[in-house]
Order: sequence, then C-alpha cells, then structure tokens
Amino acid sequence: MCRLRASTMAQFTGGDDYQAEFDPKAYLGYFKFGEDTLGEEYLNFALKHYCKTFTSDGVKGNTLIRIGGVPSILELLSACESFKEIIVTHNTDRNCQELQKWLKKEPGAFNWIPVVKYACELEGDRKKWAEKEEKLRRTVKQVLECDVTKFDPLTFASLPPADCLLMCYSLVATCKDLSTYRAALKNFSSLLKPGGHLLMVTTMKCSHFVVGQHKFPCLFLEKEVLEEAVKEAGYDILQFEMSPTCHANNLIEHEGISYLLAAKGKGKED
Repeated sequence: MCRLRASTMAQFTGGDDYQAEFDPKAYLGYFKFGEDTLGEEYLNFALKHYCKTFTSDGVKGNTLIRIGGVPSILELLSACESFKEIIVTHNTDRNCQELQKWLKKEPGAFNWIPVVKYACELEGDRKKWAEKEEKLRRTVKQVLECDVTKFDPLTFASLPPADCLLMCYSLVATCKDLSTYRAALKNFSSLLKPGGHLLMVTTMKCSHFVVGQHKFPCLFLEKEVLEEAVKEAGYDILQFEMSPTCHANNLIEHEGISYLLAAKGKGKED
C-alpha cells in the first residue's frame, strides 16, 4: 500500500493559477481506454457504477447539473439516458472550451469512442456508441464556467431546480481546506430539489496529482470526514463504495476512489 502524507501541500493552487496551469488536453491523455493509462482503473470502476445508478437503481428526472473540475464526458454517458437535460459547469474557461470542442465535433476534440463503446457494452449494446454520442450532445443544454469556491447564485438563476447533482473531483482539487469544502457543498446543495440525488466521485486521502508539468495539491479527505460533510449539507447517504486503487508512480498519490450516492432530505432547504 502507498504511504500517504496526512496533509495537503503547503501552497494550494489558487483560481488564477489553476486557470493558467491546468492543461485539459494533458489531463485527458490519462483516459485513453485500452492503453494502460493512469485513468483506466478509474474508467472501469466509475463506468460500472454510473451505469448501475442511472439504469437499474432508477436515479432519473428532468435536470442533472454536473459540477466538474475536468472536461470529461464519461460521467454523463449513462446519465443522458435518464435525464431530459444536462447542464455542465467547469472551473476554467479552458475546460469549457475543451468540452465544447467535443460537443460541436470540432477538429482536435478528444476521442472518447473507446470509452463510449465500453459504456454501451455495459448497457447491453456496444454497437450503439454513435447513437449514444449524439444523444449526449443533444442532452447537454448548457456549459457554464463556475468557480466552486466563489458560489454565485446568479450563475444558476435561470436554471430549473435539479433532480440530480453530480460532482466529480470538483471540490477536492479547488477547496484549500475543509471549511471551504463544506461551504461549497452546502452552496451547491441549494440547486437540488428536496429528495433529489447527490452523486460524488472523489479521490480519497489524496495529497497531489500531476497534469502535464504541473503538480496540483489536493484536499486530503478520509471517509469519515467526507460522510460528515455530506450529512451536514442536508443529505442522507444511500451508498458508499471505494475502489482500492493505488498507483505506484509520481502522477498521483491517493488511497482510492470513492463513489457516494445520497438523497437531499425533504424540508432541508439551504
């Protein structure tokens, strides 16, 4: 098992630095399915859980809001079958641009086809990958830039209350401490209907990750701390699972990936 530091790095990357230094193309290079990349273990773990959540577990509705820190589509491949519209937010304009490039089929867009085929295989028909891509493109209605540490209600004023809030790595990479993390989680909870679902995928006990030539610190989270923050934000936890992933390299130092599903308590408005 990897030995992990019990604290984040001394200098946390601020919003402006993250904007300038986070290279979405370099990050997506970790997700070339079938090439033994850093992200392949995550793909296998996450896609199976997303498929189960949005199909057999019946998490569905009109609107899903994805609060994202990275420009991937894999979190949405099964979700587009269960929601009429998806709104995506990213913490940098470069991430927004990278996602828009794929949505608009522009030259140089990342090739997600191997990942889409695997998601379709999990759903029962690998051959429907082209239909899946087009359905996701139709379902994503908006792509917004949003700094998770500076919640602005006006950004979301025109949006309907969400039936599902999907958060993938968006807080641990940008919140410098637990108080900022808890505040951000509570703020975004205001976008969700009572009874709606929160789905969080998080790196656990992570000290840092490397993208391109830059090393980014990460908020160190343990299971008990994460669950306490979710409950304080007004949720009832329905499921918590963890992949015992530990990469023996210098690109990321963590103890696994958690998959948490929770429901917002009725009457627990923010």
